[in-house]
Amino acid sequence: MLNQLRLDHANMARMLHVLQLKHKTLAKGERPDFQLMREVVDYILSYMDGFATPLERICVERLKTQAPEHLPLMEQMASDYRELKPRLMRLSQDIDMILMDNILPMDRFADDLKAYLEAHRGYLRHEREGLFPLIDKHFNEEDMEELRQALPEGAEKELERLQMAYPELYAELCGAEVPVL
Repeated sequence: MLNQLRLDHANMARMLHVLQLKHKTLAKGERPDFQLMREVVDYILSYMDGFATPLERICVERLKTQAPEHLPLMEQMASDYRELKPRLMRLSQDIDMILMDNILPMDRFADDLKAYLEAHRGYLRHEREGLFPLIDKHFNEEDMEELRQALPEGAEKELERLQMAYPELYAELCGAEVPVL
C-alpha cells in the first residue's frame, strides 16, 4: 500500500511538472496549450477530492492513538492541502476564461500558477518526508488495508485516459522525470 501511495505521489509530481513546463512557456511570452492545462487541472481536482479526504481521515485517526506527538504535523498538512483547492479552482476558472477567449492578465495567471505549483510541491515534500515515514512506522496491515479500501481506484485509469486523449501529455509525462521536491 505504501508503494501505491508513493506511485500516486510520483504521478502527481509528474502532473505538476507538466504544469511547470507550461508555466515556463508562459514566462517566455508564448501561449501554452491551455486545453492540455485544463485536462491536467481537472485531473488534479478530481484526484484531490477522492484521495485527500480518506487519506487525511484514516491517517489522523490512526496517528491520534499511535503517535499523538505527530498530530500537529498531520493537522498542518491537512490545512495546507485544503488551501491548495481554492488556488487550483481559481486557476481552473482562469483557464476557462482563456479558453473562451476572454481577456485575462497573463502575468497574474502566471504568478498564480507559480504560487500554486510551489505550494503543492511543498505539500508533496511534507508527504514524502513526514507522512510516509509515519505510515510506514505506525500502520499495521489492517490499517493499510483500510487505507487501500478508502482510496480511489480510478486514478491510474484516468491517467491512462489522459495519456491516450492527449499524446502531448503522454510524451511530456514519459519524458518527465519525477522532480526532486
